[in-house]
Amino acid sequence: MPELPEVEALAAYLRERAVGHTVERFEVSSFSALKTFDPPPTAVAGLPITSAGRHGKFLDVGIGDDLHLVVHLARAGWLHYRDAFKSPAPLKPGSGPIAIRVRLDDGSGFDLTEAGTQKSLAAYLVRDPATVPGVSRLGPDALALSRDEFADRIKSRNGQVKGVLVDQEVLAGIGNAYSDEILHVAKLSPFAITGKLTEEQIDTLYAAMRQVETDAVARSVGQKAAELKGEKRAGLRVHARTGLPCPVCGDTVREVSFADKSLQYCATCQTGGKPLADRRLSKLIR
Repeated sequence: MPELPEVEALAAYLRERAVGHTVERFEVSSFSALKTFDPPPTAVAGLPITSAGRHGKFLDVGIGDDLHLVVHLARAGWLHYRDAFKSPAPLKPGSGPIAIRVRLDDGSGFDLTEAGTQKSLAAYLVRDPATVPGVSRLGPDALALSRDEFADRIKSRNGQVKGVLVDQEVLAGIGNAYSDEILHVAKLSPFAITGKLTEEQIDTLYAAMRQVETDAVARSVGQKAAELKGEKRAGLRVHARTGLPCPVCGDTVREVSFADKSLQYCATCQTGGKPLADRRLSKLIR
């Protein structure tokens, strides 16, 4: 799933490439992806792309004076920028992975796509981004917080630190991958309880969050949209590296599965050498 750094990079790429161009056509292939009907997609034809930014993990493309295309790419969604489209013909309903296509006046544009059968990509054409349900519930952006503000947000939920970090109502922008990375850098168990964290641990966690997210943004911004996924994978220390050696201590990176997700961690670096039990099988070891 694209997180804060990748969405920031996509916004930067659109600011460089698309802002200033006019929308020629807004085509919808997957009608389940577009969650709004007023204004209609035809309303953006002839309007300029005026801005590109984000709200947490939501991409926000400004169109004309008061319209916004707000997109949550979910787990398998992505934005593909095209310098030119192969065919001028409009998309047909159900055109493979393409959900929405935005054609611009210079022949370029972008596709919003989603792989797999579980369709969760969500796009909203709105006049006010705050009316998008997910945006309205967001907490403050993770990178906009001071240390004390971060501490207050973390302590506002008494639970396992992994779950609190990815709660978008607490902090906007951090997801499954970078939360694993943050906790590895902070040398904290994913299941440490936020209410029991010491001030020193909060300091370390905040510094790790800043380091991981700002480094990832720095690596990502300036990359082409097609290169961002590879850049993200290349920079990960523990996430999605189950069975590989920890780059810090050499221990084997381990995994805990829960529901339809999983987390990765290093026992030596984070849990005093104790493996965490799989939540599906037994009680978690903290």
